[in-house]
Amino acid sequence: MTIRLMLLCAPVPSGRETRFADGPLDERAVQQARAAAGALPATGVRYTAPSQRCRQTAQALGWDAAVEPALCDIGVGSWHGRTLDEVAASDPAGLAAWMTHPGAAPHGGETVADVCTRVAAWLDTLQGESGPVTAVVEQAVTRAAVVSVLGAPHASFWRIDIPPLTAVHFTGRAGRWNLRLGAAMSAGA
Repeated sequence: MTIRLMLLCAPVPSGRETRFADGPLDERAVQQARAAAGALPATGVRYTAPSQRCRQTAQALGWDAAVEPALCDIGVGSWHGRTLDEVAASDPAGLAAWMTHPGAAPHGGETVADVCTRVAAWLDTLQGESGPVTAVVEQAVTRAAVVSVLGAPHASFWRIDIPPLTAVHFTGRAGRWNLRLGAAMSAGA
């Protein structure tokens, strides 16, 4: 049986400095999620990461989604609550190490290699499923899934850009995953 997995990156609130922290969606982000609902599969198994942002996105989509702890965002330890600029100013060497060495955790939290391993293990648990599986996740989880599915080095994690409310598709069968890129053009398009 083939699994059709879609990871949907949660939107981010506008008008605020981005922080290494979870927080509620603003009304603009909720409206964007509601607008995306019609383009998503109507059936299948649905998950959400445990963050408030992901749970609110699933709610805005009208989903009754199971919270999956394995889909949590990358843990940033002592950097939690700080902006990227604040971390860059106070710990430039630590930030550089974290973004270039997948085994580095200068913040005392999770390494890039750790999150890639965690997400790969979650993908393995889906092998008993079939049909559509959809999850609202943080960008780091989608990056880790792409790295895992492609068998890419963990160092490629930071080279993957995934905008908010972007869907990334995978197919899985017999213990093997594929990244599915692009969408078929409709006739007359």
